[in-house]
Amino acid sequence: PEHLVGTESTCPFPGLPAGVLQMRVKEGSKIRNLMGFAMARMQDEARDAGQTGLRQVVFTGSGRAVTKTITCAEIMKRKLGGLHQMTKLQYKGLREVWESQEGGDSEVTVHRTLPSISILLSKDPLDPLEPGYQPPENSFQMLHNGSHCWKDAAFIY
Repeated sequence: PEHLVGTESTCPFPGLPAGVLQMRVKEGSKIRNLMGFAMARMQDEARDAGQTGLRQVVFTGSGRAVTKTITCAEIMKRKLGGLHQMTKLQYKGLREVWESQEGGDSEVTVHRTLPSISILLSKDPLDPLEPGYQPPENSFQMLHNGSHCWKDAAFIY
């Protein structure tokens, strides 16, 4: 396309405190690079003259980056543990303008909608009644006759 015009979706998590780490995941992003940066920030509990480390991170991706965004959130949940999760899906409007190859004045405009996912991970509790909430994994594993019973574990992507 000659140029793209997208309508930027608003943050689906109103009221987030200032300084929340916003990780924008792109199709070409390397998971190792994204996770190296995000994990260092979330694990750094005593940065800058005794301030507490980050307590929340938001991973956001759209289109072909949605699965990579989910992967990043899942890796962080496994490595850090005890994280509350809020997942929101949105659609972004995208307008592609294609200009004629022959050099004429004709152009073609294509309107598309791209799925977009935002995943908030928090060390602090989130509203469990909010749609898209998932508690930390250890809080919904149920022991049933000595083995884990996963029938009530609803994964919302």
